[in-house]
Amino acid sequence: MLNDQYKWLLDSDEPWTKYRLMIDLLDMPPDHPRVETARSEMVAHPKVQELIEKAAAWPGYPIKRHNDAKHPIYRFSTLADFGVQYNDPGMPEGINSLMGHQSPEGAFQTMINIPKVFGGTNEDQWTWVLCDTPTILYTLLAMGMGENPNVKKAVTHLTGLVNENGYRCRAAPDLGKFKGPGKLGDPCPIANVYALKALSQIPEIENSPCVKNAVQMLLSHWEKRGEKKFFLFGIGTDFQKIKYPFVWYDILHVLDVLSWFPFAIEDHRFHEMLTALLDQADEWGRYTASSMYRAWVGWSFADKKKPSPWLSFLVYRIQKRTNRQELFRHIQTNKSFAT
Repeated sequence: MLNDQYKWLLDSDEPWTKYRLMIDLLDMPPDHPRVETARSEMVAHPKVQELIEKAAAWPGYPIKRHNDAKHPIYRFSTLADFGVQYNDPGMPEGINSLMGHQSPEGAFQTMINIPKVFGGTNEDQWTWVLCDTPTILYTLLAMGMGENPNVKKAVTHLTGLVNENGYRCRAAPDLGKFKGPGKLGDPCPIANVYALKALSQIPEIENSPCVKNAVQMLLSHWEKRGEKKFFLFGIGTDFQKIKYPFVWYDILHVLDVLSWFPFAIEDHRFHEMLTALLDQADEWGRYTASSMYRAWVGWSFADKKKPSPWLSFLVYRIQKRTNRQELFRHIQTNKSFAT
């Protein structure tokens, strides 16, 4: 018998939520008939097909700001979050376009337009900065492209960029003196989040310096919340608002990324952050967006008036990874659904 939270997710009209619930919370195998059905429904769903179509228009238009939630780069990463694969119907064209521009050093490129005030040219150009290339790499890894030689080259490049205090603001050599609005030696919080999300897809490097340094950067920032900003990123009221897609620097995004790494979830700072998230549940243990991207209106996670199955699932998955399952004391019973 399913508990109320699981049943609510399974009764939702979101096949992406049902699919990830079965895979990530109920530990059902991908070839289970119910999992295969949910996955087929997800890929065929009109909303997902629309995302695939918009992603295939890559690059769409130049990136001018990296919190532009409507840009195709975040259509790709959201599809990857849902579990869409590179060879699903409609995806190969977009994946080929995404991999069509790779720098000599290994980073996948985006078309961006950097203002002169930040060391750019005010012109559209194919290049990379550390607040976009890891998102492409995450997408390719999560969608099953990890054995591709060009993807492996991008992984090697990313792991080599880390410093002792995490990932700093870095960009392609052709951008010269480009740097975001912060101190040269400071870490960039969002770059660390993006990098860790990509690296989370490579289990064999979870204890490497590139991962550990980035994790410590994010945990230290939480510890110094209210007193320290890096590259204009602070931890205040806005940071603690629940928001999706995973575009920018906020509590759900950071916790979801950190929860991939066992040594991170053992840290008291992680649990302090998680408590701040869990305190936002309603009386039924469900979660509602407290902030939203207007480009995603029509999705449950962009509705500030009603609980979102997808947002709730994301929080439940973090709890499962951390063994803080106050809401799910009958998880073994839940698994009977798979029989």
